[in-house]
Amino acid sequence: MIPAGYMAKRVSPKPEWIKADGIQDVLSVSGCISEYFADYISHWKHNGYWLFDSPAIIQQLAKDKQIDLAGTTLFFYEVYEQGFHEEAREWTTFDPETSFATNPSMPGEKQLCGFDVVTFCAGTSPECSPLSCNALAATINTNNHCLLNSLEEAKQLLESGRFNNSEQGPFRIFAVYLVDWGKAL
Repeated sequence: MIPAGYMAKRVSPKPEWIKADGIQDVLSVSGCISEYFADYISHWKHNGYWLFDSPAIIQQLAKDKQIDLAGTTLFFYEVYEQGFHEEAREWTTFDPETSFATNPSMPGEKQLCGFDVVTFCAGTSPECSPLSCNALAATINTNNHCLLNSLEEAKQLLESGRFNNSEQGPFRIFAVYLVDWGKAL
């Protein structure tokens, strides 16, 4: 797994339309349900994975643009080094966007919440997380955060076609970690 960066999000409880038991909240990488702290891309402070290299960059952006971070949760992400192309049924390597510096700092403490499968048809920023966005969690077992429990499980589900016809790929797998704001700076 490759360190990819940080994001602050407003975590949403499980929407009623996701018909799956045991899910409490949605900690997906995408901003479709649990929204990003802001429409951050237009400020061009993100790294080549379209995340942030440090919590301090998020805080500075929020300060500069008068964005309230109250009620946000801080996440750190790692990404599996290969993406899965469902039509070709193959894994291929990818790199962060080279026009952005990418050097995420590692959090001192982090709590693994699970693994998310995320679409990247445009090849830039995270798009949809089919487990939540397409309610695949109704037919694929997830943990209470609407995430998978292991990298191996995510790979097997992709290779067996369980994400086919949910969203256009390629798909990337992310490890999702909670980071305490107070211990991150």
